[in-house]
This record gives sequence, C-alpha cells and structure tokens, in this order.
Amino acid sequence: QERYDRIMAACARISAAKLEVKVGKVLPVIIDEVGEPDEDGDIGATARSQADAPEIDGNVYLREVPEGLQPGQIVNALIEDADEHDLFGVIG
Repeated sequence: QERYDRIMAACARISAAKLEVKVGKVLPVIIDEVGEPDEDGDIGATARSQADAPEIDGNVYLREVPEGLQPGQIVNALIEDADEHDLFGVIG
C-alpha cells in the first residue's frame, strides 16, 4: 500500500505540472455540460480539450459562461488555474 501511495503521489505531481503549463493559454474546448444559474445568476459549464476523452481525462471547468451555450459547441477558453486533474477558466 505504501508503494502504491508513493506512485500515485508522483503521478499527481506530474499531472499537476503538465496542467500548470496550460495556465494563461487559450485552448479550444468542447462543451459537455452547461449548469443552471447560481444565486448570482452566473452559469458554469464543464468542457474538455480536444485531446481529452470524456469520463477518462480531466475537465475544463468554465465560469460565467453566456446564456444559450450548448453542449457540443467548441469555444476558446482562457485557462486561469489548474489542479492535479482539471483546468479552470473562462471563455475568452
């Protein structure tokens, strides 16, 4: 178990470093799901880059997307942040 934990921690560090390189860049993403407006009226969406497989690779979480955005649309996303598995940004 300890060896497995070390391997998984190393994988997470590598993934985070690879995603961190994308922060500040604009990437084309395909919209998978659009959420409902929150209490402030902001709408979020879940997307993925063209190289990512749904339900396997990480997601791109977008905030403040325009009303009327539909699953399947391809938009440019400005990547603002990253963690070990996912990217976060806005349409830009």
